[in-house]
Amino acid sequence: MGVSASSTTGGTAGGVIRVANCSGFYGDRLRAMREQLEGGPLDVVTGDYLAELTMLILGKDTMKDARLGYARTFVTQVEDCLGLALERGVKIVSNAGGLNPSGLADRLREVARGLGLDPAIAHVEGDDLRSRAAELGLDGALTANAYLGGFGIAAALREGADIVVTGRVTDASVVVGPAIAHFGWTPRDYDALAGAVVAGHVIECGTQATGGNFSGFTSLPMAALGSPLGFPIAEIAADGSSVITKHEGTGGAVTVDTVTAQLVYEIQSTRYLNPDVTTQLDSLQLTQDGDDRVAITGVRGDAPPETLKVCVNSLGGFRNSMELVLTGLDIEAKADWVQSQLDGAFSAAEVVWTRSSLPPADADTEEGASTLLRVTVKDPEAGPCGKAFTAPLVEIALGSYPGFTMTTPPGPPSPFGVYRAAYVPRDAVEHTVVHPDGRREVIADPTDFGAVADGLGRRPSPYPAPIDSITRRMPLGTFVHARSGDKGGDANLGLWVAHDGSSDETYTARVTWLTKLITPRKVRELIPEAADLPEDAVDVYVLPNLGGVNVVIRGLLGDGVAASTRFDPQAKGLGEWVRSRIVHVQDHLV
Repeated sequence: MGVSASSTTGGTAGGVIRVANCSGFYGDRLRAMREQLEGGPLDVVTGDYLAELTMLILGKDTMKDARLGYARTFVTQVEDCLGLALERGVKIVSNAGGLNPSGLADRLREVARGLGLDPAIAHVEGDDLRSRAAELGLDGALTANAYLGGFGIAAALREGADIVVTGRVTDASVVVGPAIAHFGWTPRDYDALAGAVVAGHVIECGTQATGGNFSGFTSLPMAALGSPLGFPIAEIAADGSSVITKHEGTGGAVTVDTVTAQLVYEIQSTRYLNPDVTTQLDSLQLTQDGDDRVAITGVRGDAPPETLKVCVNSLGGFRNSMELVLTGLDIEAKADWVQSQLDGAFSAAEVVWTRSSLPPADADTEEGASTLLRVTVKDPEAGPCGKAFTAPLVEIALGSYPGFTMTTPPGPPSPFGVYRAAYVPRDAVEHTVVHPDGRREVIADPTDFGAVADGLGRRPSPYPAPIDSITRRMPLGTFVHARSGDKGGDANLGLWVAHDGSSDETYTARVTWLTKLITPRKVRELIPEAADLPEDAVDVYVLPNLGGVNVVIRGLLGDGVAASTRFDPQAKGLGEWVRSRIVHVQDHLV
């Protein structure tokens, strides 16, 4: 039975569709699909397996074996849970197909036959543009995949598919598609589609919505942190509004702050562009709707963009790293000496030295008295990153600074990839559903499009200027939460005022202060590594309804995670570092 406006699966109420997530990345908890299916009633269980880096990994897999290119852990999960899902009438929707959704569909049919089951399996394709890369100006692409929307998934579900696997759809599309099928939305139901996009964005990264990677984890009950965090569920209504929750008795928590943490994760401006709709992130409202229940309402949508974003990965060359340990006194002099000894010794095209912070005086452990000095090299060829790099380091081991030692033996170079975003016309992509009976259906493009205004939402804080008062020097994170991440070479940083039980007056005053404080200039002060970036590299977008701001730092991560030489190549810890920075806080806000 398909998911439609007049029928549901899994036995939940017809007024909502209950969509669960069981994976936020390729490598997430294997038992999560079973936990979701056994935990309570659901209509659909979804999984997101495809980050930009994952596409590069899958691309390398296909170079070894053309039959691969999909997330193999998903096969393991389906093999374990297929019978249970069919018994309970729960549909499975996932982007685990990666670069080979048809191959994944075939593999799942083999698994099902081995289990004595006969599910209806469909797949969505058309996103893979590798064969047309040169024609579309995507030269050098190892992978080139357009981000597709949810209408292909919806078509498969309407035709009765029990499992739908896709290639590179947007992360939210695996949630949007089932909602379209359930409620019968049309391409012009912008507000409803936008609401589903927001719900999909909140649950796409799994337990990040239920307390994972949450800067306020110390405020959660210890009981919530004492067991594996429960994966999230979105209860989506016909108007696109939703409630984010989780199964009763599972770990973690669903609060306004944990949901906000995921909402500000890896977004760009206040306009969240998806293939089906442009979502106005500054329109939504969050409300605590009970224990572990957060309602998302008021989401507005506009026509989608005219072009489709493409995830392009290319092979960038080779890299290698070595770490030296500097211990005790004269740390800076030791670092200067060894760097001068190796000046000119490496033939690689790029050589980067980085050092951790200086140790405290009179440290009571040897490790505590030590600093790490890392040198990383990159080159188009492997040779300069192999023994030509490691041998000069090894050769000075007995003729350099006192206490010379390395954290690991010399290793071989490894290839790295470079990610970039590209854009293609819609007619360059044929969004296609292959139904369980083999019939192919091409999904029509929308006919109305919205203009993409660069910088939309990048405006001064709407709050009045704070009053002058006595200030204290204290960490920004005293009452401000953060979540950070990457989009290629750009770092994303969300900052918002915590809902810590303070009065409404104090909360509003803190939001006023934060939105006035965080400007591009202040961001460069808080993150000195951004000081030398181009003048227009830092954008700040105010999100009044979320009580905070979203910051985009373009180029901070260089060529992206696969090529970066940074200590934190995905900016995962950037938000926590910024929270630890000392700022002047008005006395009445504390």
